[in-house]
Amino acid sequence: MRPALALALASLALPSTPVTAGDSERDLGAFFPGFRATLVVRDVRAGRTLRHAAPLAARRASPCSTFKIPNSLIGLETGVIADASFVLPWDGIRRSREEWNRDHDLRSAMKQSVVWYYQELARRVGPERMQKWVFALRYGNEDISGGIDRFWLGSSMRLSADEQVDFLGRLHAGELPVSPRSAAIVKEILLQDAPGFGVVYRGKTGSCQDPGAPQPHGWWVGSVEKEGSLVLYAARIEGPGASGMVCRPMAEKALASLGVLPAR
Repeated sequence: MRPALALALASLALPSTPVTAGDSERDLGAFFPGFRATLVVRDVRAGRTLRHAAPLAARRASPCSTFKIPNSLIGLETGVIADASFVLPWDGIRRSREEWNRDHDLRSAMKQSVVWYYQELARRVGPERMQKWVFALRYGNEDISGGIDRFWLGSSMRLSADEQVDFLGRLHAGELPVSPRSAAIVKEILLQDAPGFGVVYRGKTGSCQDPGAPQPHGWWVGSVEKEGSLVLYAARIEGPGASGMVCRPMAEKALASLGVLPAR
């Protein structure tokens, strides 16, 4: 573990919610100007978790497109999709993002965050199997009542940044009730361009607005592997103009300040 992260994770801070002895809190608000924000960073090998804005980290919000991670696992486990090359044809409806207006496979749908692909995937899984798997994965509040192709998009499903990190931890530890093959495929399609030699970087954005919320929110969640360590992270911003694409560079600068990512 890099000295900067070790120092940050070991620093004294006022407790927020009941946490373990290895947990601490640090003000990283300067990296998220103009937004209410939280960031959870867990060093798995060291057994330490650092939080910026711990109360917000414990508050649930819609997962938005970060649900593509469990949605992919569920599609693979149910046999609805065979592998990362499974193609769904474009339905011909033009959408605001031009890169969505074509056929996609699972890999490109994750990379481009193609909503229609994952909505069709969820419809093919169906409500009964989807609910069974959401229960089995212990994902957030486990509520899919908002509709089979909408429940994760500013609707009934909610989870917190703490729960995002817990879920990713179980994925990496092989503790989810899915096959090693499905877990490996999903981890592969989450890969980002390596920010440095020997760094394995994974991540997923999410953007939407909860019913009744005054502003939208955006997620950037994932993992960093390097030098034999595994660090999990989940960032969420809230406020006017919030989105996953806005959250990502802010979170990356915060992670770099902790030594999790190389400075750019």
